[in-house]
Amino acid sequence: MGAAYYRAESESGDHIDDPSEDALFMLIDDLNDSDNTFVVIQPDEDDPAWFTSVAVLGEGGYEVVRRDTTRREHDVVTETSIDRIARDLTIWMAARDFPGRHTQHTNDF
Repeated sequence: MGAAYYRAESESGDHIDDPSEDALFMLIDDLNDSDNTFVVIQPDEDDPAWFTSVAVLGEGGYEVVRRDTTRREHDVVTETSIDRIARDLTIWMAARDFPGRHTQHTNDF
């Protein structure tokens, strides 16, 4: 069975379905500048509408890409804190649309 919402996969082939913030931290922490240079997170579906990736920079730190075609978002930043990357990506992905996921509605009473 595949991921319910999204899947994270590193260049080395490590993958986690629906990773938590801690799991993202571990995947990013395992990156290096020789044979495991990036991790991609995207919906577990054909032709996903969004993705995000984290890649090791040669001069240190990480390049973080977030792209969502349905919202016309494309953001590229550099970051040195794995904690911050994992937290920010978890928040960003929580705001994405997933087929079959119920949307929360709030009512003002």
